[in-house]
Amino acid sequence: MKLKLVLASCVVGGAAAALALSPAMAKTPPDKIAELGGAKLTCIGAEKAGTKDGVAEYSGKWLDSWPGMKGKSGYEPGPYADEKPLFTISAQNMAQYADKLTDGQKAMLKKYPQSYRMDVYPSHRDFRVPDWVCDVVKKNAANSEVIHDGLGVTGVTGGITFPFPQTGLEAIWNAINPYRPLNENAVVDIADVYSNGNIAWGKQHFMTFAPGYDPVKRGSYQDKINAYFYTAYMLPERDKGFVAVGYQPNDFNKDATQSWQYQPGIRRVRQAPEVGFDYPVPPAGLRTVDDDYGFNGSPERYSWKLIGKKEMYVPYNNFRANDPAVKYKDLIKPNTVNPDYLRYELHRVWVLEGDLKPGVRHIYKKRVLFLDEDSWLTLTADNYDARGQLWRNTIITYHYSQESKSYHRGASIYHDLTAGAYEVGYLTNESGEKWWRLNQSNVNASMFTPDAAARGGH
Repeated sequence: MKLKLVLASCVVGGAAAALALSPAMAKTPPDKIAELGGAKLTCIGAEKAGTKDGVAEYSGKWLDSWPGMKGKSGYEPGPYADEKPLFTISAQNMAQYADKLTDGQKAMLKKYPQSYRMDVYPSHRDFRVPDWVCDVVKKNAANSEVIHDGLGVTGVTGGITFPFPQTGLEAIWNAINPYRPLNENAVVDIADVYSNGNIAWGKQHFMTFAPGYDPVKRGSYQDKINAYFYTAYMLPERDKGFVAVGYQPNDFNKDATQSWQYQPGIRRVRQAPEVGFDYPVPPAGLRTVDDDYGFNGSPERYSWKLIGKKEMYVPYNNFRANDPAVKYKDLIKPNTVNPDYLRYELHRVWVLEGDLKPGVRHIYKKRVLFLDEDSWLTLTADNYDARGQLWRNTIITYHYSQESKSYHRGASIYHDLTAGAYEVGYLTNESGEKWWRLNQSNVNASMFTPDAAARGGH
């Protein structure tokens, strides 16, 4: 992949020298830490300046509300709802914008010239993180390290550990641990759309709880639990009553992702086999467990290389994709979701490559992640097969949540370019009162135990 890169100023001594540094070399000098939240950098290390090509200047003028917002929770159309696209990128004109497109976007435009396009809107960088997150990041900049041969990090939970990443391992740990909601609760729909146009539907009651994102308690990235999860299957009918609970650890040197399953056929809870890495996600197996959020879980099977920063057209401020007024019959179309409801903007992103280590198994030989410089969320990802051919493209739509004071994932789209099929999950458009609720005070660890799985399955 040929990229015209803008290497971050934090990569000292040249990219090659920086990437060769030991994983433990992460602590930042005091004068560099003092730049966080100053005139040039945001408090998590993003450049505040805009660019001549259209990346917006960072304003950070809003935290938990914006002009015209009506509710403290639930769906809002966002502050940019009245904007019109500046232009559209299509199969016909993609060459004009090729230097700012991912390989996955180019492949989608070529494969689905009548179905896929990118409507590009004005760039905006108006939401900031809470002050406590800024404090966490500054502490981590001074003290955090990658440890245990890349399987863990030190630092305070709730924010990224490396605002000035120097290695691929530091960057992937930022992607694993960006600022996100403390908990989430929704009934979500899943549509698996096959090449013949047939759609198979799934429905789940879905919850997570990440105790390290509590703004009062916080914690350490050496604490045992990073996040708990709960999934109760409602569709397809064959899986109705099946419940999975479990947790993901902070340090994969000490533990692995653990899951327990209530199986209605035997009315028992059993511990599941390994569910990490390339374990196929039901109902269709069109994505892997570690495809969630673009990438999650242990980084151990890949050698990670931080390529640098680049201006790219990426999915951003996608409020409309999750609008309850947008029905699935209008959103879910052959080949890909209806592009009328997706929004792209020009932003700077970190480009991070993961190459499968020799002698290690995974269905993806290479992955390329495109990480938002303002949040470290994975906005889109390209995954390659064993032959090195582009296989799957991921698009994660995020909308700003006034309830959690963070960007939150919505519709997550996983394209299989070989099969001509795709899955879109975390759909809540038709969930009614079960639309996303975030950062609720009544969520606790007891809701994610094997006993909770048994209760949910009955």
